[in-house]
Amino acid sequence: MDISSNCLQGPIPTNFGLIFPNLEYLDLSNNAFQGSIPSSFGNLVSLWGLDLSKNNLSGTMPVHFTMGCYSLDFLKLSYNNFNGQIFPTNFNLTNLGYLYLDNNHFSGKIPNSISMMINGRIIDFSNNNLLGMLPMWMGNMSYLTRIIMANNQLEGPIPIELCRLIYLEFFDLSNNNLSGFVPSCFNSSRIKFFHLNKNLFSGPIPNVFQNNSNLVTLNFRDNYLSGRIPDWIGSVSSLSILLLGANHLEGRIPIQLCLLQNLNLLDLSYNKLFGPIPHCLSNFTFEASDHDFSLGGPSDINIGGQPVTRDSYAYQGQEIEVLVRVDSKQEVEFTTKSRTYSYKGDILNYMSGVDLSCNRLAGEIPPELGRTSNNLRAMNLSHNNLTGPIPTTFSNLKQMESLDLSYNNLNGRIPPQLTELTSLAVFSVAYNNLSGKTPDIKNQFITFDESSYEGNPLLCGPPLHNDCTKIGPPFTTPMDYKEEEGGNFLDMSIFYISFVVAYITVLLGIVAVLYINPYWRRAWFSLIEVCIDTCYCFVVVHYRKLLKFRLA
Repeated sequence: MDISSNCLQGPIPTNFGLIFPNLEYLDLSNNAFQGSIPSSFGNLVSLWGLDLSKNNLSGTMPVHFTMGCYSLDFLKLSYNNFNGQIFPTNFNLTNLGYLYLDNNHFSGKIPNSISMMINGRIIDFSNNNLLGMLPMWMGNMSYLTRIIMANNQLEGPIPIELCRLIYLEFFDLSNNNLSGFVPSCFNSSRIKFFHLNKNLFSGPIPNVFQNNSNLVTLNFRDNYLSGRIPDWIGSVSSLSILLLGANHLEGRIPIQLCLLQNLNLLDLSYNKLFGPIPHCLSNFTFEASDHDFSLGGPSDINIGGQPVTRDSYAYQGQEIEVLVRVDSKQEVEFTTKSRTYSYKGDILNYMSGVDLSCNRLAGEIPPELGRTSNNLRAMNLSHNNLTGPIPTTFSNLKQMESLDLSYNNLNGRIPPQLTELTSLAVFSVAYNNLSGKTPDIKNQFITFDESSYEGNPLLCGPPLHNDCTKIGPPFTTPMDYKEEEGGNFLDMSIFYISFVVAYITVLLGIVAVLYINPYWRRAWFSLIEVCIDTCYCFVVVHYRKLLKFRLA
């Protein structure tokens, strides 16, 4: 029975399980049902698939349901208002393979009863209020392919027992209070999506993904990771999204990063990286990828002896497409247009950006960055120590929507060719040392106000209030000369004052010593007397010789 995606409302009839005792598959999703799950569902002993997601159901999990539906293999209760503990102590759903309880109000610790899911393949408890530590027994659920527990209040380290999960493909523990080092023992040959962002993890980036040819997303953003970005990162050839921002990483950006030609999103912001921007970052193509970011349904596994594909769920010869069209769980945050946005699903195939802001990068911006694929949509190099001019090659980035070069030491003119960027929505070169005329007010540059250029006193032209006819070339204006001359005068005054103070200090020191020590005082006057006599004799003798010479 499939009556999903209608406008049905009210409670589910309490005698539902009595009316349809032989029901095998039930889909009531995407309606407006209210109330709790009827206890009569415990009579559905043949039920193998149940989808009640996207309703207004509430209450706790009824014991009759968890004990009677022992054939249940697929259970989806996502996007409701269920609360309390996930499952009671009495639990007989040992055949469960796919369990979706996300986006509810479940609380408490993850119950041990779930360990009885010996065939468990997917567990999604994200967006609840779960507490406590990750249970070690999850490592015994050897068929798990996806563990999704994002946006809870879990704490403690990741159990090393999870390293035994050889079929794991999707691992998302983001936005919790997990801490400690990230284990380096994962069997990473199958992992495609790895999300540990917004936690309290510390230590270096683990080398678990070295030479991984399947990894698509690596998200360690908003943690306390330290050390350098490892050189082996270049060996993860399939990597499309690399988010390492808001950590304590240091050192230079490794040139091995340039080997990731499939990279679409790179975030290294808010770290302690220094040195120049590698020229080879122009190797990124930013082409639309064909990765399955939508995570439509289970794949590469068998249920009931039948293969399961991304768009269908096969059971005992039946193929039910709607059953496995689960909501996208591949979601990442990226800052562009001065705001942080969440991207998920197929849009990730087309979003591209580079964020190196808030580091200690120095040197000039490589002109090669403007020769990357014109599919680049966002670039943020702000809050660094970059110098030199803005490359004119940036005018080649026709799809650029956000360009932020503010808070650096850039100089020279703003290339007028940038007005060719007709997709540009956000542009900022504020607080640099730029000079000359602002770009012409045309195309997207009509929309940029004074805040895009502020902090550059030698810039002129609209939308600034500085008139270009009143500003001369830099470093040659009378104001500059007077300031330099005034600075020299100030330096000479300081020199004279210092000299006089030092002279008086030395003189007073000598007087004080002679006054205190009588022996040195007698020696001092004796020395002066000898010097006077010597000088007198020298003058007298030489004066007489000179007089005799003139008389002769």
